[in-house]
Amino acid sequence: MAVPFIVQPRGNPRRAGEGDTRAERGEAMTARADLGPLAPYLSDDAVTDVFVNGTSGLFVDRGSGPEHDPTWRASEREVRDIATALIARGGRHIDDATPCVDVRLAGGVRIHAVLPPVATSGTSLSIRVPRLARANLDDLCRGGAFDEGVRAWLTRVVLARENVLVTGAAGTGKTTLLAAMLAHTPENERIVTIEDVAELRIAHPHHVSLEARQPNLEGAGAIGLARLVRESLRMRPDRIVVGECRGEEVRELLTALNTGHDGGAGTLHASGLDDVPARLEALGALAGMDDHAVARQVTSAIGFVLHLERDRTGRRRLARVGRFTDAGGRLGITEATPWE
Repeated sequence: MAVPFIVQPRGNPRRAGEGDTRAERGEAMTARADLGPLAPYLSDDAVTDVFVNGTSGLFVDRGSGPEHDPTWRASEREVRDIATALIARGGRHIDDATPCVDVRLAGGVRIHAVLPPVATSGTSLSIRVPRLARANLDDLCRGGAFDEGVRAWLTRVVLARENVLVTGAAGTGKTTLLAAMLAHTPENERIVTIEDVAELRIAHPHHVSLEARQPNLEGAGAIGLARLVRESLRMRPDRIVVGECRGEEVRELLTALNTGHDGGAGTLHASGLDDVPARLEALGALAGMDDHAVARQVTSAIGFVLHLERDRTGRRRLARVGRFTDAGGRLGITEATPWE
């Protein structure tokens, strides 16, 4: 298979959340069309993820899990060339010295590439494709994520400026639900989001998106999430949102939410609602917090935990809602149905 792939500069990509305009949709479609031999897979609006596993094949997820495409053929050299070109489009460089790279392209497409020998079966590509249309709570309700009573309650949670933590495994729709909820934020409020790779697309007129920066080839210039949370406090935000808590930034977020910054949110990977306290204790330990400090900070800062699951058919749903408890200095959680 010949893989013609010309990398062309596109200027600065539009930041997520600047409004679902016709120009923005056109930019996203153009970005997808420029993905060379992968463009036919990404032009389908139903596609959420594309995976290339070296010479082992290509898999496409259209909402019901990855499915193998038997028509795809590519050598290791060709897959590596695709990965190199895609990473270059995102303004970064991948080679044997830097074999693992994550970038976001114009239009919000997210590319993660890993080269051999780190990827033992050949160059690995993982591509996440944002929906062109922003989902809202009505859409999620119609899609079976929750019923009408829960939809109305989620709207009240936003308007009441409750701090929430959205949890679930990868691909359960944490970012989608959070963006849909934040779209109900009053227009006179300023939302600042902080993410490793900017994915939150919020239908709101005053959304500022901050994205972490990886170190350069010399290992300098990195700007992590913890620093961005601190920087956001100087931007007079009405709501602070951390796209995914995975390290010491959890301390900065909890501190902010405990000092008058109501209406904030974060997402967290967890396999079940009952696993969330242990995950937060582990992240707190990375930030130098003991279990007692985590329990006091979390129970004071977070109003509700919204846990999402994805069933075998690919349907994503709000499975459980929890509230944190302080059980003798250790963080606990109880299930709640506050809309009843």
